[in-house]
Amino acid sequence: MRRVRLAGVTLFTLSLVLTGCGGGDDDNQSDGPEDQATTPGKTLPSAWPLTGLPVKGDAQVAKRHPVYTVKIDNSSSSAPQAGLGKADLVVEELVEGGMTRLAAFYYSELPKVVGPVRSMRASDIGIVTPADATIVTSGAAQVTIDRLREARVKYVEEGAKGIYRDDARSAPYNLFANLPDVASTAKGAAKVPADYLPWGKKSDLPTGQPAKRLAASFSGFQTTNWTFQGGKYRNDNTNAAEGDQFAADTVLVLRVKVGDAGYTDPAGNPVPETDFQGQGQAMLFHGGRLVRGTWSKKGHTGALTLKTKAGALKVPAGHTWIELVPADGGDVTFGR
Repeated sequence: MRRVRLAGVTLFTLSLVLTGCGGGDDDNQSDGPEDQATTPGKTLPSAWPLTGLPVKGDAQVAKRHPVYTVKIDNSSSSAPQAGLGKADLVVEELVEGGMTRLAAFYYSELPKVVGPVRSMRASDIGIVTPADATIVTSGAAQVTIDRLREARVKYVEEGAKGIYRDDARSAPYNLFANLPDVASTAKGAAKVPADYLPWGKKSDLPTGQPAKRLAASFSGFQTTNWTFQGGKYRNDNTNAAEGDQFAADTVLVLRVKVGDAGYTDPAGNPVPETDFQGQGQAMLFHGGRLVRGTWSKKGHTGALTLKTKAGALKVPAGHTWIELVPADGGDVTFGR
């Protein structure tokens, strides 16, 4: 295993073995070309904004519904998670108690069962605003709601159409979302979100170095392990249901600043806040290899930019899992 050492960063000793921490339907709504938000003389977009993959068949990239970002619990109590296999993109972020929560993005497909749905955080401002996404959440502390409203982040919570309790599960891990039902209440003209990542081709990538395994550690309690196998990255300690796991083409690790959100959870744990703006170090894992670089983002609403010493770094089109690993207190290890 190789260990990444960063100046000013406290690193933990990790291994790639988990030591313990603890199907959907396609969206059938297709807008005809006459309904899509385009200007005269312009060609309709031909790739999905959250994956960069080509639009196939009769599908239309412009939708009347927004991007939905579902906040999904990532503790062992959430198992089995539902709907991750239909997500376009997933962002993993630190929450209280050293655990993580998932921000799963849905646009090209809207599954009928996604969850367990949990609460949102101020960290989500920088995560969802580049896609003008609507958060699907169980709710939030009032201080968080105030912050998100100030940032003009839209959200739908328990009580809205399409968000329901599964009586076969125990609260609070029994809240789920039927995204086609949620989307049925969306209003406005069809439009296309901005690309979430700078998409490119595999042939655009620098050679990098071999890295078929990696571990992203958010704390002493949460490490997410990945193995490159069969052309995809497999999350070795996923909580997703069998057959409903997120098949990542790329795992993008971004080292980020994490501060204090200014309040505690009901158990008295300080709530951290990831400040997803500015710049930091980046590690792009694709095809069993690692390319190192840096990331930058102008404000919470800015688009993510990646580069190496040689120039711009593009993410190969496909399904990407983004690990927002703390620059202080987090760690990344990888191996052949």
